[in-house]
Amino acid sequence: MTHPFKGAGVALVTPFKEDSSIDFNRLEDLVEDQISNGMDYLVALGTTAETPTLSLQEQKEVVDCIKSKTNKRVPLVLGMGGNDPYKIMQTIQQTDFTGIDGILSVTPYYNKPLQKGLIEHFKLVCKTSPVPVILYNVPSRTGVNMDGKTTVEIAKTCPNAIAIKEASGISSQVSRMVKYAPETFGVISGDDVLALPTIAVGGIGVISVIANVLPGKLSQLIHLANNGQFAEARELHLQMLDLFKLLFREGNPGGVKAAMEITGKLKNIVRLPLVPVSKKLYTEIETELKKLL
Repeated sequence: MTHPFKGAGVALVTPFKEDSSIDFNRLEDLVEDQISNGMDYLVALGTTAETPTLSLQEQKEVVDCIKSKTNKRVPLVLGMGGNDPYKIMQTIQQTDFTGIDGILSVTPYYNKPLQKGLIEHFKLVCKTSPVPVILYNVPSRTGVNMDGKTTVEIAKTCPNAIAIKEASGISSQVSRMVKYAPETFGVISGDDVLALPTIAVGGIGVISVIANVLPGKLSQLIHLANNGQFAEARELHLQMLDLFKLLFREGNPGGVKAAMEITGKLKNIVRLPLVPVSKKLYTEIETELKKLL
């Protein structure tokens, strides 16, 4: 059976207008651009969407907009994490999951739980969720790394925990999960630059940032790799390698929003406490993009 989140996923940005209100026309264009360029599924309200700066009403409006434009053409994943499992459970219980195919739930941040705490946290989240759960491990943002053994235990204990977005950068951890987790559990790269290596050891794809600006190239890379065409995939990976790094030099989504403005997809506006990238980095991104377009 094909994994429902195998392939190229994108963590959608939230486009803003000059007054920092949400630009829903641009958001609809972004969704269409992703689907028409071969992306396999979409992720709404992830970190890249600047979700912590969106009000609850804005979050609902963003999801409704994405659901309407997607119209079930590809699966839609909803970001739904936090550092209090009981609040997450309450949010899940109050959410209309019509048109939602899964949730992406990040490890608790700030309170730095032990591995046992992570297991118990996700047991509660998975027990409550009516849709499949993608775990999300991103130690650089949360302050805690979910060990591969912990992920495997969650995967074996919680049947609806069907994948992990792994962004630790620890290659041995990725390999361990691929080796010991159930066959139905997928390891998804949470970092564009590690997508190809992750697939090479048995991962199933990526939840991408760069796809917001280059969906066609990114989806092609992932599809080639998943088909075992690693020479062709490597060529695309190396073409985008420098841009992968540039987009994160001064934080995400500042870099990718700069790139999207350069390509005419949206205005380069982020909400505080984020600020736009420096002029120097903006110029470097523009120079690198010209090589790829």
